[in-house]
Amino acid sequence: MRGTPRTRVTPAGIPITSFRLQHRSRQREAGYEREVLCSIGVVIAGEEWRDVLRELRQGSAVRISGFLSRADNRQGEYRLVLHGQRIEMIDQEFKQ
Repeated sequence: MRGTPRTRVTPAGIPITSFRLQHRSRQREAGYEREVLCSIGVVIAGEEWRDVLRELRQGSAVRISGFLSRADNRQGEYRLVLHGQRIEMIDQEFKQ
């Protein structure tokens, strides 16, 4: 995980937590190994993840599954966002 999670509450009272997730790995492509590094915005809604989200710190290793969607910003640009529906802590920390 990269950055500090931010939580807001919708007018309906639903907590929405957002943060950036950084992925780093080595993958094989066309017979060659390459390093992959990317980051994506994550949005997690609901009370059921409150305890796990409180434990998140920059550098926390997590596994998140959910669905991809686009988010619009005020300038009309689109970006890809992962809407987390399952999150689990992994027993290691990544150095930034």
